[in-house]
Amino acid sequence: MTAASTLAAGLVDGVHESQQAFRALLDALARPGQARWVGEALPGVALGGALARLLLCLSDDETPVWWQQPDAGLPQWLRFHTGATLAQRPEQAAFAVLTGIQQGLALADFAAGSTESPEFSCTLLIELPSLSGGPELEWRGPGIQTQQRVALQGLPIDFWSQWQVNHAAFPQGVDIVFTCGEYALGLPRTTRVRRLEGV
Repeated sequence: MTAASTLAAGLVDGVHESQQAFRALLDALARPGQARWVGEALPGVALGGALARLLLCLSDDETPVWWQQPDAGLPQWLRFHTGATLAQRPEQAAFAVLTGIQQGLALADFAAGSTESPEFSCTLLIELPSLSGGPELEWRGPGIQTQQRVALQGLPIDFWSQWQVNHAAFPQGVDIVFTCGEYALGLPRTTRVRRLEGV
């Protein structure tokens, strides 16, 4: 992406589109494992529509954002539209944007909050090649009636073992929102994940 695209479009109807994206996010986190439509791609922005719109509705000048790949003018684009600053290290971030997760990920690098203030943790926004078609796992926990089967594509081989550690640290821990194209799927720290037989 060129420098000119630093000022690529934000939301056309900022208030209503931001509210719609935020409602979709809340629903995705309230019903873990169920994909929710967030919105179409934004012209000139090298992110899927869901990820771009979530960043615009979540971030402001008090939420530093860490970028796994801080190129393509995206941090400048976000700062122009929301005032969000650039976190230099993962542990400084309120939100983290990961678009090349196959290169590896360490959940322990991000702020997990404290027992007294678990809300001061990082939310990871992870763009995947697909929200289906990967190894099938069983999710259980708040917001899931009995069980939810989820088959995400493109996660590192050690991701779910890291997630078990994150879940066990509750109330501390990170929350995750997976995105692909126009859709988002939530994985709050309260969700238990189990590999199915043969997975």
